[in-house]
Amino acid sequence: METTPLISFGRLLSFAACAFGVAAFFAPIGRAADQAFAPAIVYDFGGKFDRSFNQSASEGAERFKKDSGVAFREFEITNAAQREQAMAQLAKRGATVIVAVGFTQASAVEKVAKQFPEVKFVIIDAVVDLPNVQSVNFREQESSFLCGMAAALVSKTGKIGFIGGMDIPLIRKFALGYTEGAKYVKADVEVFQNMTGSTPAAWGDPAKGAELAKSQFGRGADVVFHAAGATGLGVMQAAKDAGKLSIGCDSNQDYLHPGSVLTSAIKRVDVAVYKAFADARSGSWKPGQFVLGLSDQGVDYSIDEFNRALVTPAIEQRLNAAKADIISGKLKVSEYKAP
Repeated sequence: METTPLISFGRLLSFAACAFGVAAFFAPIGRAADQAFAPAIVYDFGGKFDRSFNQSASEGAERFKKDSGVAFREFEITNAAQREQAMAQLAKRGATVIVAVGFTQASAVEKVAKQFPEVKFVIIDAVVDLPNVQSVNFREQESSFLCGMAAALVSKTGKIGFIGGMDIPLIRKFALGYTEGAKYVKADVEVFQNMTGSTPAAWGDPAKGAELAKSQFGRGADVVFHAAGATGLGVMQAAKDAGKLSIGCDSNQDYLHPGSVLTSAIKRVDVAVYKAFADARSGSWKPGQFVLGLSDQGVDYSIDEFNRALVTPAIEQRLNAAKADIISGKLKVSEYKAP
């Protein structure tokens, strides 16, 4: 497949997350002038209120609705069979662009996109090679690298942890970047790693996340990074309860436990969704592969009023120097390669 040049997201950063309500699944779309344009979104397991990956996507859709006045249709799956059914129903009922959130929806997108070649599809975190599909992926290892640096710089025990959700290459990519970043500043740092499970249920088990975090704290870790969707909420709560630090993922989660969340590995799914809807509406939407990293402002680490006291100016200076080196190509972060 011919690869489309990378999207530049710098000009879209003002489209930050906003408060949102619930759009009806099959509600009428937009004003009269926009009746021919009907955007839709299908969330992954964990739901739109996971305070992480899905919620970021939802915030992008809500921001588009607020700015454009065009409503969107949405669906939250509760079982795997609903993916294909929801997309097909949305297409039959007039959706003109459908965003599928999460790699688990790739096969459904591939099948339904073939059935409805006139509909535009966007898949987040996967690649589907079809003329009416846009595949948006991220260089999660770059933001994770910076989070690993931060963890190692503040750790007092020299032991830090990582808890992933479903054990898949995407989450291994987070873990690799985190470990490389930690060892970049402290070669002898010890990094514990646990995955929550091997099925999609691994994204929605906060109790398991808390259990794994407590185990790592018991082994001496004093900072734990999660890349586990809603499961990560348990990790972060366990860190707060233990007087330790956590690192959030996908959305800026610093606000969840102010003073306990060191930083968050931000993944701008919200901007990807916003841009997909906006481009489809304006006629500038293109199929192909788009990979977003630090240089595209598609990933980053968070600094705000909730973690400002934890990330000192000296630490921030080191993180920003590494960030600039990654963007320039001077510092290379490894790509995870599945065995």
